[in-house]
Amino acid sequence: MTPTNDFIAEIIRAANRVERLGNAEKRRLLQRAVVTISKLRERTGIPSSDTNHDAVFDLQAIEVTVDRRKTGEIKQALLMAADMIRTLHIVLDTGTQITTKLPE
Repeated sequence: MTPTNDFIAEIIRAANRVERLGNAEKRRLLQRAVVTISKLRERTGIPSSDTNHDAVFDLQAIEVTVDRRKTGEIKQALLMAADMIRTLHIVLDTGTQITTKLPE
């Protein structure tokens, strides 16, 4: 397995036992996920939208307020992060080229 696949598996395992994780571990996983997603986006050529409509923004908001979030919200965020990482990893593995067009 690749390190990316290992991390995806780690996130999914954590999501399945989120009620047993401490807040520090939840934060650490979400922070790592955000960094991983950002790096994979950069490698694939997908720019950040830098708006609150970006899913990474949602993950960061949950990470910062993890101590006030319900278990289900944390689980959903972890699974969303794992899916985003998996999808970006597939894009890289297939060699798909992504180009963006600047608004006129």
